[in-house]
Amino acid sequence: MRVLIAYDGSECADSALADLTHAGLPTKAEALVMTVAEVWLPPPPPSAHEIVEMATSTKGPLELEREYMAGSQVVVDANAMAEKAASRVKSLFPAWNVKHKAVWGSPTWELFSQAEEWKADLIVAGSHGRSALGRLFLGSISQWLLNEARCSVRVARGKLDEPDFPVRLLLALDGSRNANKALDQITARSWPPKSEVRVVTVDQPLELTYVGGVVPPLRESVESFNEKEHRRSQRFVDTAAEKLRAAGLRATGQVINGDPKRTLVKIAEEWRADCIFLGATGLSNRLEKFLLGSTAGAVAARAHCSVEVVRTRRRKRRTNGNGNGN
Repeated sequence: MRVLIAYDGSECADSALADLTHAGLPTKAEALVMTVAEVWLPPPPPSAHEIVEMATSTKGPLELEREYMAGSQVVVDANAMAEKAASRVKSLFPAWNVKHKAVWGSPTWELFSQAEEWKADLIVAGSHGRSALGRLFLGSISQWLLNEARCSVRVARGKLDEPDFPVRLLLALDGSRNANKALDQITARSWPPKSEVRVVTVDQPLELTYVGGVVPPLRESVESFNEKEHRRSQRFVDTAAEKLRAAGLRATGQVINGDPKRTLVKIAEEWRADCIFLGATGLSNRLEKFLLGSTAGAVAARAHCSVEVVRTRRRKRRTNGNGNGN
């Protein structure tokens, strides 16, 4: 498993590191701690000697700028910050292969590009960073990653309990393939004993208009449809809970009527969940961006706990000389 950790030295970023111990992650994995120095103003010009020395080893103005910025104080400080965070991750997971990296540029683009180049399975980011804009920072970076990243994204908010305490996970299901990926992620990970999972499906029943309410056949048809959907939802909730119990977790399931964006956040807060797991998309692939923005993104922005939006990165099959998969 490859985990890309976005780090900016903020209190929220430190909480995200602590949250890793409650994410059920494997004892052996690769981690890359990455700090992005967002440069708003151009750096002070280097001396003539530095310019000449760098120019002899570069192939153009853009490469010269990149080499100079890589050695600038802002990137040097960012690298020291990333190195310190990587040391902390290594102390939490001694068997992990942990590296660090500092770059300059747009945090969203640099993190996305690194995740793609490195084939990350999971991006971990704090809910907000240094910015005084607070939650709006989530909208500018974490929310962008939630929508655009091709791997899972965990918006981490930390936890006050000890690392080996049982965790409480809220799993949102809607019967879709993407939601089932979230279920598979939970069952595949290692959790402390007595950890609990609450499987929830939030249904939005069809509602009759005034005309439908006074036409008995239509009213009966809508009621029958809602009952059928409720039974269907209950079946896959029960199936998921059974699968989780088989994996050694305590699990219960329920079907609730309401708006998923608000209901999931409310349940998580009342139950004091440590993390909400949900798929990146819902039942309709045509509405992928809409569903992600209206449900997963909204839950990540409003929840008081960590939120992990699950995507499974497709691995290319290895082929032999004849082009056949091994």
